[in-house]
Amino acid sequence: MSTRESSVSELHVLMTGIAFGESPRWHDGRLWFCDWGAQELIAVDLEGKSEVIVRVPSFPFCIDWLRDGRLLIVSARDRRLLRREPDGSIVTHADLSRLSKNPWNDIVVDGRGNTYVDNIGFDFPGGEFAPGILALVTPDGSARQVADGVAFPNGIVVTPDNSTLILAESYANRLTAFDIAADGTLSNRRLWADLDRGVPDGICIDAENAVWYADVPNMRCVRVREGGEVLQTIDLDRGCFACMLGGSDRKTLFIVAREWRGPTSMAAPKRTGQVLTVKVSTPGAGWP
Repeated sequence: MSTRESSVSELHVLMTGIAFGESPRWHDGRLWFCDWGAQELIAVDLEGKSEVIVRVPSFPFCIDWLRDGRLLIVSARDRRLLRREPDGSIVTHADLSRLSKNPWNDIVVDGRGNTYVDNIGFDFPGGEFAPGILALVTPDGSARQVADGVAFPNGIVVTPDNSTLILAESYANRLTAFDIAADGTLSNRRLWADLDRGVPDGICIDAENAVWYADVPNMRCVRVREGGEVLQTIDLDRGCFACMLGGSDRKTLFIVAREWRGPTSMAAPKRTGQVLTVKVSTPGAGWP
């Protein structure tokens, strides 16, 4: 197993004072991320200048963009997928409530314009565990379930050729892959990587088809290839919730992290959230 450790000294702190950062996305020259604690969608440039784009009264909420550039927002509070129009107005893109009454979580829009959204499957953090599902929302806003039985589904990526979806199953310590049909249907579910004691949250994919996953309890970001070989580990002093490759060459790994002492710490008043960056050798690819 070839593992190269990256020291914290290589990390740059881009932004601090975040309540609970999640769902980072590189878009139009800035990193966009969701501050669940402040219920704000924030964009920050590489000099650290930030702007609140819109307030989203939901916990959690996650984002991605349609191929025409309109923003999608997963609003767990009302079980809807929202769309932000060019004039800034927010409309309903899809009603997800008929598929599940439990919290909706992460999102990815693939190169065909199909949107995948995952559902935790139980009332987190207080409810008793139950497996979650994956839903497909087509460009016209129609929604249907395309996978079930996933153990706390979290980050989702799609390979550059739109042929494979990879899902983080946080409670199963694994990354799971599906084949994607032309109509967006998922099939051939299989183990992509057994992460041993790794707990994957947000994920992103690079041009060598390796996946970076953020790990909250182990306070690290890890790069793995299919089969589970660890290629690189970046250790932090706080929980890593999500990561995204971006920058002009897509070789900057953005990490959103905060102190974590279990689910009860989600509402802690102290803002320990950060956006950190580190340069990597392989650029990002695929979706998001």
